[in-house]
Amino acid sequence: MKIFMDIVFLTIIGFFCYFFIQVLIKMRQKILFPNTPEQMDYIRKYPGKRLGIPTYSEQKVGIIVHLFVLLFVIILFLLGFFLQMFNWTFYLLLFLPLAISSNLFNLFAIVEGGILSGSRFIAWNRITSFQFVPIDSNHRFYGYSKKVNEGYELQIKTKIFSTNCIVTSKEMKRKLHTIFNDHLQSNEH
Repeated sequence: MKIFMDIVFLTIIGFFCYFFIQVLIKMRQKILFPNTPEQMDYIRKYPGKRLGIPTYSEQKVGIIVHLFVLLFVIILFLLGFFLQMFNWTFYLLLFLPLAISSNLFNLFAIVEGGILSGSRFIAWNRITSFQFVPIDSNHRFYGYSKKVNEGYELQIKTKIFSTNCIVTSKEMKRKLHTIFNDHLQSNEH
């Protein structure tokens, strides 16, 4: 059982490292949207916080903390593996920092190959659907600000996971709807 858990945990750590490196590489690509400060004002990853520019200098804190969390979990895993002082239930606790680290990037951008959302890159061919959900009094983001209360939550569904962002204007909603429709229709052909 311990060998099985070691292999599963090592695989999951590998995926998290791969996703982190992929986001860092994709951040160097040309940003198609939002590419002006006005557009960035109308899109948010978190309701109470303005969107961060998808550059290394703007996302520096998130990159450093995410890297630290990955190294911390890898070091604990290696200590547990080589010193054999942990049982397999300890490894389940190591999933907690990995789950929390996905919220470190305040990032939402459309690049040539897909979408940068938080600490993930989603290729266009992985997106199965998207929808805009109005933020009303029963919505979880309602109450953060008047701008958010009058906006929409863009929910992007992939084959396995989903991601979201907040759109605070109808003009940006129309623009994003057009971008997503164009890319999803081109992937079907």
